Amino acid sequence: MKRTHLPLNGLRVLDAAARHLSFTRAADELAVTPAAVGQQIRALEDTLGVVLFRRTARGLELTAEGGAGLAALRGGFLQFEDAVLAMQAGQSSKALTIAAPRDLTAKWLLPRLAAIAAADGEMRFAVMTSDEGSGGPVDFTEANLDLAIRWGEGPGNLEGEALESDGFVRVARPGSEAALEIGWPGCPGDDATMPIRVADAGLAIDAAAAGLGRATVPELLASGDIAAGRIEVIGEAGASRVGYWIVAPLPQWRQKKVRALVDALTA
Repeated sequence: MKRTHLPLNGLRVLDAAARHLSFTRAADELAVTPAAVGQQIRALEDTLGVVLFRRTARGLELTAEGGAGLAALRGGFLQFEDAVLAMQAGQSSKALTIAAPRDLTAKWLLPRLAAIAAADGEMRFAVMTSDEGSGGPVDFTEANLDLAIRWGEGPGNLEGEALESDGFVRVARPGSEAALEIGWPGCPGDDATMPIRVADAGLAIDAAAAGLGRATVPELLASGDIAAGRIEVIGEAGASRVGYWIVAPLPQWRQKKVRALVDALTA
């Protein structure tokens, strides 16, 4: 018999019926009807080609064939329980691996992870730099990731939640009169002929803070530097159809530790 064809439901019913020597009490344990127990036992007998129980004047009796494998069967169920507990142990782990664009990591993610870790000394984070900011993919399988943060119009084919933001803001060093525009890949009006170009929005913020010019950047990235007084907002924030999304495949997304981190980051 192939392992993939093991009648696990029937074997589970056999174990319960053999312990109670009663289909009724086995049904109560398994939260099914006595008739369902009887059907499972008959189907298992047909599959195995043996008689497992006989009804006698004294009640239900286990046959020699039925009792022959019970010790190994119960040992197997205990091993199943150990396997499930081992797999669930990761749910109680507080170690998470996250991938995010370099500028988002430096400007937004790390300060928040620091606050989360300060509130819970058992938290452990591994942070990887991704190229999602330039539209590249994140390989959750190869990198063994729990979560990623990507720049785009939505979560794509993954589960996801948007990071709230006011869109784009135009920033410059406080009191600066520099009028040059600082460009970066993906910025509004991106043009290779812009007088100053940097690799990402985070560097654009730093360039503006240094007085090189004005940069239009995601408000989410600039919020910390605005609060610190390194840069100031010029004009009104502009809406954006793209933004930052926390994403993960469905199996990771369902994990309690992942959901807790998503809730903390989006609070």
